[in-house]
Formats: sequence, C-alpha cells, structure tokens
Amino acid sequence: MMKLKAKLLLAGCASALLAVSAFPAFAQQSLLRIALNADIRGTNPGVNRDDNTDAVVLHVVEGLVAYGENASIQPLLAESYAISEDGRSYTFKLRKGVKFHNGAELTAEDVVWNWKRYTDPKTEWRCLSEFDGRGRSQVEAVETPDPQTVVFRLTKPDALFLATLARTDCAMTGIVHKDSVKADGTWDKPIGTGPFKLKEWRRGEFVKLSKFDSYANRSESKPDGYSGSKRPLVDEVRFLVIPDNAAAKAALLRGDVDVVPDIANADVKEIKGNANLGLSIAQNMGLSTLLIQTRDPLLSSVKLRQAIAAALDTPQIAQAVTEGLAKHNNSIVPLSSSYHTAAHDQGYKYDPEVAKKLLQEAGYKGEPVTILTNKRYPQTFASSVIIQAMLQAVGINANLEVLEWGTQLDRYNKGNYQMMAFPYSARLDPSLSFESVMGPKDKQPRKVWDSPEAQALLEKSMIASKTDERQKIFDELHGRFLTEVPFVMLYNGVEASAFRKNVQGYTASVLSKPRAWEVRIAN
Repeated sequence: MMKLKAKLLLAGCASALLAVSAFPAFAQQSLLRIALNADIRGTNPGVNRDDNTDAVVLHVVEGLVAYGENASIQPLLAESYAISEDGRSYTFKLRKGVKFHNGAELTAEDVVWNWKRYTDPKTEWRCLSEFDGRGRSQVEAVETPDPQTVVFRLTKPDALFLATLARTDCAMTGIVHKDSVKADGTWDKPIGTGPFKLKEWRRGEFVKLSKFDSYANRSESKPDGYSGSKRPLVDEVRFLVIPDNAAAKAALLRGDVDVVPDIANADVKEIKGNANLGLSIAQNMGLSTLLIQTRDPLLSSVKLRQAIAAALDTPQIAQAVTEGLAKHNNSIVPLSSSYHTAAHDQGYKYDPEVAKKLLQEAGYKGEPVTILTNKRYPQTFASSVIIQAMLQAVGINANLEVLEWGTQLDRYNKGNYQMMAFPYSARLDPSLSFESVMGPKDKQPRKVWDSPEAQALLEKSMIASKTDERQKIFDELHGRFLTEVPFVMLYNGVEASAFRKNVQGYTASVLSKPRAWEVRIAN
C-alpha cells in the first residue's frame, strides 16, 4: 500500500513538473507595446487614413515596391521590375513563395484584383486621382502574361510612377487577399503578406498584431526602410492609444509601454539622462507648415500673405518648437534631400516693419483671422501659439481654434479654413513633396498652392529624367513659392523615439512611423 502511494505521489509530481515546464513556454511569449497618440481611422489600406493608420496597416500589407532608407525605390513583393524604353510600360516579376496570412500564395491575378479594387471609385482610395487621368498619369491596362508577371501600361510616361506606388499615404498600393472583403464587396479586414497579422482592433484602446510565422522575408541582410529585412521577432505587437504625451511618457517610465515613437522634443534631455531608457532621433522629410487658404476673400491678397511671412521668425519658431533639434527650412524641398541646394536656403526675411507696411498696402483693417490647430501633435500646437503671437505683434488680429485631429483633417480635406498649422508626412522625392501641396482646388480642395504656371513646372519635373534638369525646375519652383506665399514652410520634422532598454533593434524612421519588425524584447 505504501509503495502504491509513493508511486502515485511520484506520478503526481511528474505531472506537476510537466505542467510547470509547459507554463514558461506560454509566459515567454514576447509582447512589444508601442504608444500611439491617436487611434487609427480604419484598416482598409489607403482609405480613410492618416499617418497612424498607415503606420499600423503597413505592418500587415506590402506593395510591389517600397522606399529604402536612402529614399530609393526597391522591389518588395516584386523580385524585379523593368521599364520600357518609351517609359509607358512597367513589368514586375513577382517573388516566388510569398504567402498571404491565410496561407494562399501570391500570384499576378491577386495584383490585378487589387488594382481593380483600388481604382473602383467606391473604394475611395486616397491615391486614385494619381492614376485615373486626373493626375499626371493614367494606367490604361494591367496584364498578366504568366502567374509571376504583371505589366502596367500607361497612357504617357511618368517618371514617378514607382515612387507613387510606394507612397506610404497610398498604403504602398498594398496587395491583400480577396478574402479581405466580404461577399457583398464591403471591407472586412486586411489579409496581407506583411510580417504581422491583424488580430484585434478595440477602438479607442489598442490595435493588436500577431507574428506571421510564414512571412517571406525579402532580405536577411539588414533593415532598409520598408524594403529590407523585416523579420517579425516578437510574437505580438500592441499599439496602445495614449492621446496625451505626458501620459505616454509616464507609461514608458512605469514600464507599461515599451516604445513611445514620438516623444515631445522637450523631453529629450530627460530621456537621455534615464539609464532605463534608450533614444533614437531621425531627421525626417515631413513638412511642418502654416497653411493659408488663398481663396479666402481676405487672404487672397498676395501682399497680405507676404506680410504674414515677413512677420514670422521661422528660425526662432523651429528652435523653440523642436528644442534646437531641427533647423528651419522655408523650402518645400526637405533639408536632407540631395536637391536642397544653396538656392533652397533662401527663405523669408523676418522684418516686422516690412510686414506692417505690406499690411497697409494690402488694405488690411484688423479683420479677424482664425488659425486652426490641434493638440495631437505637440510641435504643431506649439508652433501655432508662437505664430499667433508673432502675427498679433505686427497688428494681425489672429485667433486660435483648437480642434480634435480628425475634425481638423476633415476641414483640411475640404479646404474649409483661413489658416491652419498642419504637418505633412514625408515624401521622399521633391516632386512628390511639391505634389502633396500643389494642384487645382476645384478638383482637389485639400490642395494649397493652385498656380497653373507652377503646376506646369511640376509636371515637367515628373517627366524629366536628368538630375540637373530637375534641379533647375525645383529651384524655379522655390523662387515662385517665396514670392506667391501660398503657405509658409517652417521646418522639417524631427522624429525622437524613446524606448525601454530591453527593447533591441528599434530605430526612429525618416518616414516618421514606428516599425516593429527586426525588434526584440530582451529577457
């Protein structure tokens, strides 16, 4: 009897040991927690989007091509691409072995199906106007000679066709599986090819992604923007919605989040002095601006807009808002661009007396001017406060109106404002930086600079292939921009990301978006 009890006891201990040994395997599931300053707007790539939405969705979906860290266009789902001599045909060879999150293999037919969906006006794709003839090019046919080949045929040459396909605000023209839409054609959820799968979206709280074990990594060498090595090295990524910057920093200090990708510049010094935290800073190509509605009855006056520019000490604004981390830039061509030459260092001259004189010449009589702003982006709000004070100092009756970010974005898209402090996400080619703000307002109300002469120059830059020819165009556009003042360029953004010291491999992005691939959580 005693021997039987002993055997039962040993058996029980063995079972307990097995249970205990199995538990650590579950406990060791790695979780990377990244703070978001606002919830995403949706999961449909390039539809109802903003910068946070793009950042999350681009962990799930991928396109044929993507931007590398040096702003060059690299193949992603494509193994290679070739351009015809007349510049009207682009042939993509797809990589073999790429799988969607549901296990289906990527084929050329999937690319065609996605293109038809994107170009259906009912989809409301952000970048439809770039390819349907309203913009600089039109895709007249998409062909599939074989399951691994896709050919796009354009009505005319477009030197920026690939760059536009790769744009993050276009969601990289991401390829999803047909099962991403419901039987009635409405959107369900993205079934992509990216390193992570969408697991759960709890509105206003978090977005949860899980590791895609069958991810077909393009390169095992090193991360390179959105195109290099993108291995998912954690089991789960959780984007936590923490709208308040101070609350996000506090959560980081407590260890409740692992990464805050956009800490306030004022907190950089404190983060540097904390032994438990790491810091990564990148100069990005985003545009921080003061937009001016040139169709407003008051602000249609060029002299009044020139007075606004003369009233603003943009070096001081950049210094104060970024804590000295960024230099001012009055050119639409970003400072880090190879096309930003000495000509683009020429900017507005801060001169309050000249501003007052221009106001008199414009016939300004103290009419109120409203500047829209938001508190989602601390630097944007800070710049608007300084701008208001500088405008008031020369006699402009400037008032601030603080809006929720989504409301301000809707006002921007409709062109419904007098002035607004507004940040643009990075565009890695100068033509695309100009294109983000230029265009006919009748067709695209969100456009800010509506000048037929300037638009004609922009079109030339999108066809010209020689560097020196494009440089001359960008230089002339900059001169026109300073004279016409369709809006005021302040500075290019700075991305300061803070993270816990056990986070390995996280770096701030020149595209100003958090990236969870190639990131580990150390034990």
